[in-house]
Amino acid sequence: MSVSSGEFKRMLQEKGFKLTTQRRTVLDVLQNNKGKHMTAEEIHEIVRQKCPEIGLATVYRTIQLLQELKLIDKLNLDDGYIRYEIGKFNDDNHHHHHHLICENCGKVIEVEDDLMGTIEERLESEYNFKITDHKVKFYGLCKDCK
Repeated sequence: MSVSSGEFKRMLQEKGFKLTTQRRTVLDVLQNNKGKHMTAEEIHEIVRQKCPEIGLATVYRTIQLLQELKLIDKLNLDDGYIRYEIGKFNDDNHHHHHHLICENCGKVIEVEDDLMGTIEERLESEYNFKITDHKVKFYGLCKDCK
C-alpha cells in the first residue's frame, strides 16, 4: 500500500486537516518500513532525521489521525508497547494478517494467509453476525530459538 501526496491531501481535507511536512513524513516512515512493527518512539526517531523540530506528541497525534483514516494498523504484541504498521488501504477484504511471536527472542513473523476464513463463515452464519476483521497471534519459539 502506498498513498500518494495528492491522495493523502484529499483524505486529510475531507476530515478538515491540512497536509503538513510532519504528517507526510510520518506516513512515509511507515510506508518505507513495511513489515516492521514500530513504536511511536521509533517512528519519532526516524522522522526527526527529516524534521528535527517535531515533537513526540505531534507524532502521536499524527498516528491517531492515520488510524482514523485507516492507513495504519495498531498492534499490541503483548510486549508492553503499542506498535504500528502500514495498513492495506482501500482493500475491502482487508483482514489483519496474523503474527507468530517468539517467546524467547521476541521476533515477530507475519503470516499473510487468511487462516480464519472458514471459521468466520461459520460464526457469521451461526450467530447472524457480520465479521469485519480479526486479530490472531500465535506464541512459540522461532527456528533460531527452538
